[in-house]
Amino acid sequence: MHRHTRNTLAILGAAVLVAACESSNVPTSESSGSPPSSPATSESPTKATAAPEAVEATPVIASVVAAPVPVPTTDGKVHLAYEVQLTNALDGTATLKSLSVTAGGDKLLTLAGTELAYWTRALGAGQTPTTTLASGQAGIVWLDVVLDAGAPVPTELTHTLVVDLSKPMPPLLPATMIENDVASVTVSTQKPVVISPPLDGPRWLDANSCCDMTAHRTAMNPINGKLWAAERFAIDYVQLSEDGTIFKGDRSKPESYPYFGADIHAVSDGPVVAVLDGLPEQVAGKSPTGLTLEQYGGNHVVQDIGGGNYAFYAHLKTGSVKVKPGDKLTTGQVIANLGNTGNTDAPHLHFHVMSTPDPLRSNGLPFVFKNFTLDGRFASMDAIDPLLTGGSASVAPGSVARDEKNLSPLVLDVMTYAGG
Repeated sequence: MHRHTRNTLAILGAAVLVAACESSNVPTSESSGSPPSSPATSESPTKATAAPEAVEATPVIASVVAAPVPVPTTDGKVHLAYEVQLTNALDGTATLKSLSVTAGGDKLLTLAGTELAYWTRALGAGQTPTTTLASGQAGIVWLDVVLDAGAPVPTELTHTLVVDLSKPMPPLLPATMIENDVASVTVSTQKPVVISPPLDGPRWLDANSCCDMTAHRTAMNPINGKLWAAERFAIDYVQLSEDGTIFKGDRSKPESYPYFGADIHAVSDGPVVAVLDGLPEQVAGKSPTGLTLEQYGGNHVVQDIGGGNYAFYAHLKTGSVKVKPGDKLTTGQVIANLGNTGNTDAPHLHFHVMSTPDPLRSNGLPFVFKNFTLDGRFASMDAIDPLLTGGSASVAPGSVARDEKNLSPLVLDVMTYAGG
C-alpha cells in the first residue's frame, strides 16, 4: 500500500524550454528595396483580411495532461479529475495566486492561496505543496471539478491563471498578470467502463484512490518523453477484520494479514494481454528499493476489457497467477491471489483501468462497479495511519450501509462485494 509520500514512480524533474520576448521591426517596402505598391483603383480587386487573433503574453505556459472523463461517484456527484501542467518560461520566480476552471462563462472551480498549494507540486520537488515555480521550472496542478448529479456536463473547459512575477517588465509583463483562456480542453465523451468488483467479501477499504491528493492520484510517470497519469483512478484494497484491524502479530510477515491470499476475480470478459509471475513477496511494513519499471507492479495481470480499456491487477501472490496471455476470461473468474510483491509495504490489491496495455505508460481511466454495498467512509486520511501499526479503524459515525450500482468508489470508502 502506498502512503501519501510514496508514488509508484517518483515524480522526476523535467527540462523546460525558456522563452524570451523580443521586439522586431517589420521592413517597409522602401527598406527592403521592393518597388512601392500601386494604389488600389476601382478596377483593382481588394482582398478581405480576417481580424488577427488577439496576442497575449503568457509567462506561465499551461497544458492539460489528458482530457477529463466524467464519472459518477459514491458522493452522489460527478467528478472530472484531470491535471494541468504549468511551466514558468521566464527568468525569475512565478508565484501562482489563483487558478480557475470555467465552462461557457460559468466558473466551476477556483483554487487560491493555501488551497492552490495543496493541489500543486513542482516537478522534481517531491510531495511539498507549493505555489512557486522557479525560472524554467514546471509543476502540476491536480484538479477535481465536482458537478451536482443531474447537472449538465460541460463540453469545453478553460482556465484562468493569476500570477505574480518576481522580475516584471511593464508594460509587457506587469508584476501581476492574468492569463485568460489557457489550456482549453474538450471534455471526453467516453463513458466509464462498467465492471464487476475484483474481490469478494466484506469491509474492503479503498485506501488510496481518486480524487484527493493520494499517492496514486499524484503519481506522474515520465516515460518515453511525456508524462502519464496511469494511476489517476487506481485503488489500493485492504480488508478490515471485524475488529477494524488489517493484521495481527508480526507486521513484517504477509501471512499476518488475514486477507493475504484472497481470490482476485476478473472484472469483465476479455482476453489476457500480459502476465508477470515469480517475483518474491516483500517484507511488509517497509518500502522496497532497487525495483525496475517492470517490477513496480509486482506479479500482475493485464486484461483487455474492451472499448480501449485495460484492467491492471497488481502485487499478486507469488506463484498464484492462474492465467496466461491469450486466455479468454469471463467475469468473476479467479485469476490469482492477493499478495505483497513489487512496490508495496503491506499486502493489498492494486487495481486500475488504463488507456493502453502498459501499466505505467498509459492514462488512468474511470470505471464504475455494477453492484456493491457501501458500508460507509473513513472520516479522513488520518484514520488509515493506525492500521499500519496494528491499530483499528472504522467508518465515520453516522454511516449507514446502502446498496449502490454503476458508481465509482472514492478514497476512504469501505465496501462489501457479493461476487461477480
